[in-house]
Amino acid sequence: MEHVSKRVTDATGTLTILHDIDFSLQPRESAAIVGASGSGKSTLLALMAGLDVPTEGTVRLAGTDLFALDEDARAEVRARSLGFVFQSFQLLANRTALENVMLPLELAGAARAREQAAEMLDRVGLSQRLRHYPKVLSGGEQQRVALARAFVVRPQLLLADEPTGSLDFATGESVMNLMLELNREAGTTLVLVTHDRALAARCERQLHIEAGRLMPA
Repeated sequence: MEHVSKRVTDATGTLTILHDIDFSLQPRESAAIVGASGSGKSTLLALMAGLDVPTEGTVRLAGTDLFALDEDARAEVRARSLGFVFQSFQLLANRTALENVMLPLELAGAARAREQAAEMLDRVGLSQRLRHYPKVLSGGEQQRVALARAFVVRPQLLLADEPTGSLDFATGESVMNLMLELNREAGTTLVLVTHDRALAARCERQLHIEAGRLMPA
């Protein structure tokens, strides 16, 4: 993130959501973005993914300037290099656990999509749930499916937005342990957005956002 700012304008005037955000992450590093609600955390995550466009500044992923690309090319980068985990799971209700995990592989044109997806679901402890739809899975199981879907393409960068926010403490702890373990195995760079300081402390680095500004460590 090179001197990234984000402003929006409406009838009431201009609001600056992010002010001159500047930092870099190394391969395999884990970082938590911490801040109060409304501080700009989720906007920052969307910019890192190339889902939102900065008003100023440059976002690079593995040396590629995301916003020098058109939207189709950015979508290709996301499919190839990014994994996402959300608080609300974002599973497709009309697809089984196996089909949800197969989807990014199929979009990438991968061979053996079904076998790879089944192996990944076994890795997250859901080998008995392959043919179940999200509505019959618990919250913790749905988040495990989401983790399997995120990691199955072995992304360079995993972005997680409050991944344990809708889970009870024990389930959230279990999911967090699994996410960090998978992250180490895959050698992925992890960026975790959270308001939970205990979760943030488990990452190698914390980035504190206050009113859209990155605060000194």
